[in-house]
Parts: sequence; C-alpha cells; structure tokens
Amino acid sequence: MEIPAINLKAIVVVHWLLTVWGCMAWLPPSYAWGNFTMLAVGVWAIAHRDSIDAVVMFLLGMVVSILTDIIHFGIFYPTAEALVERRDTFRFSVGMAILSLLLKPVSCFFVYQMYRERGGEYNVNFGKWNYCFPTVTRNRDAYQSIDQQEQQSGGTANPFGQGETKPARSY
Repeated sequence: MEIPAINLKAIVVVHWLLTVWGCMAWLPPSYAWGNFTMLAVGVWAIAHRDSIDAVVMFLLGMVVSILTDIIHFGIFYPTAEALVERRDTFRFSVGMAILSLLLKPVSCFFVYQMYRERGGEYNVNFGKWNYCFPTVTRNRDAYQSIDQQEQQSGGTANPFGQGETKPARSY
C-alpha cells in the first residue's frame, strides 16, 4: 500500500488555521509563539524545496510543539474554564486546539516522508544496543558512481567538449 502524497502547504495552512482558532479564547501567548514559530519554519521548508535541513527543523518543531501543547493544555485549561464568560467561544477554541494536537502526529508522519523523499536518512547509532533496533537501509545498487563512469568511457573525461571539433550550425 502506497502512502498518499500530502502537500506541505496543506499541512502548514491547516495547522495555521487551527492555531489561530485555538488562540481565540484561552491559550497564553507562549502557545501562539511556539506554534507560529514552528509554522514559520514550515514556510521555510516550502520555500526551499531541496533543503533537507528545513524539513528536519519543521519535523522537530512539530514534535516539540506536541509536548508543549500538552503542557499548555494541562496548565491553562482548568484555570481558563472557571474564568470564561463566553462559553461557546471557549469550547470552540478548545476543540480547535485539541484537533490541532491530534493532527500533529499524522502531520509528523507525512513530513517525515517528505524528508525521506528529499534524500534524508535516519541513521542513529546506539552502540552495543544497535542489535535491538530495526535498521532502515536504502538499496544503492541502481546508482552508478562517477569513478565507474570515467572507467567505462575508456580514458580521461572531457566534460565540456574541449578540443573537439563540431560542425558549424546551419540556420
């Protein structure tokens, strides 16, 4: 079964909208700063399509924001519930913040797939405990190194065609 391709723009827009709605009634500025900073890194990952670093930073930001969101909800929900006058707005805001939190692990999975597509590899060495963890390796048999290419051409490579005479173009 193949994993569907989810656009990075869609992930950023959905989390941006849910974060805006989550901040409407009860969450502190630290929640907004943390999530919007993570989304800014997501915009960086969109702008630099070939950058592995941007995707890794976005992925790590998503993972860290999952932990900080849980802490924010645990600390601020009990106090905000007692002080809120507009009950419907509070419930909507809480629902959107929780929905954003529930979607973040799924988004992390898709961002990790984008990381792999951009050429990133997850190599962690656990020393003597390495046999306990499964390893993921890529099949590099289809790749041909540059050295092999030069050996097959039978001599020195001439990448720019210097010294070769070419017929003149007729227009």
